[in-house]
Amino acid sequence: MNHQSKLPDVGTTIFTVMSALANEYSAINLSQGFPNYPSSQKLNDLVTNAMNNGYNQYAPMAGNLDLRLVIAHKYELLYKSTYHPEKEITVTAGATQAIYTIISAFVRPNDEVIIFKPAYDCYQPAIELNGGKTISIQLSAPNYNVNWDEVASKVSSKTKMIIINTPHNPSGTIWSKDDMLQLQKLTKDTDIIVLSDEVYEHIVFDEAQHQSTCLFNDLKQRSFITASFGKTFHNTGWKIGYCCAPDYLMYEFRKVHQFNVFSVNHPAQKGIADYMQDESTYLGLNTFFERKRDLFLSLISESRFKFQPSKGTYFQVLDYSEITDEYDVDFAKRLTKEFKIASIPLSVFNENSKDDKVLRFCFAKTDDTLIQAANVLKHI
Repeated sequence: MNHQSKLPDVGTTIFTVMSALANEYSAINLSQGFPNYPSSQKLNDLVTNAMNNGYNQYAPMAGNLDLRLVIAHKYELLYKSTYHPEKEITVTAGATQAIYTIISAFVRPNDEVIIFKPAYDCYQPAIELNGGKTISIQLSAPNYNVNWDEVASKVSSKTKMIIINTPHNPSGTIWSKDDMLQLQKLTKDTDIIVLSDEVYEHIVFDEAQHQSTCLFNDLKQRSFITASFGKTFHNTGWKIGYCCAPDYLMYEFRKVHQFNVFSVNHPAQKGIADYMQDESTYLGLNTFFERKRDLFLSLISESRFKFQPSKGTYFQVLDYSEITDEYDVDFAKRLTKEFKIASIPLSVFNENSKDDKVLRFCFAKTDDTLIQAANVLKHI
């Protein structure tokens, strides 16, 4: 049988490729974005308690109500912004499912969706599967600043959605208040929906403030926020996330969500809800990861890699242009095979595989792992 692929240009993701190489060559794996230390024992115990107390059947379609209430409280606490727990918050199977469902609910054939590259790799396939057209805006190392005149020039009557991501994976940069005001101004009095991927909202450094779309009233009225407990609580394998949006948008989201997954892992939802009653579980993350970033960067400060300290996320981009002029994918593979350290090349997230000679390293690792990795990088 000869079926035409709906995603003809998609192969194996770079994350799978690099993690497989890391395993094959017994390399230190700073490629894929997952911690190599355990999630909280208290959280694990609370999920176990939820199982033992009968939370083993379907959760409500929108999510366990205790969890939606604690999410609503978080937005009031951090942003003084209100999302109605029954109508405006939905728990999802990770942020990626939320993103896919948002795109599926709103993007029709020939609609245009603006994304900023380097872009996380789930955005474009979801747009294309729904018949939409991706309009890419390429950002450049090392600052990855947005040229808002360029963005304005790409907006047209066909623009259905703009996808943003701050703190930004893979670059580790954050958007400023001015960026958000420019986005608000650009979308005001339009029907454009904003999809704001905020999975690293709790990982912002140097006393900066995360600029959530919900802080900007007009922007909030047209925006979805997607978030991830896997990123927040060091358990990416649980695949629990959520999204927030005004009720008229969430109403359409849930139409798709109920036939996509319907509901997600109930005991994990209940355990997380109980865990988040203590606000320090998420308020302490900035400090936790800033210390890891600083440890990693201090250890490689005398290496030949150049860098600007990550402003958010648990990723650090390193510029290797003083070491070699190899294509970044080739260099990343050679580092894994010869030096036993795995990273992610950024060109795979760029338009036309633009190569800025930079690699992304994950520092959500134990201190021992970061020390070992730095010892390798210092000698390259």
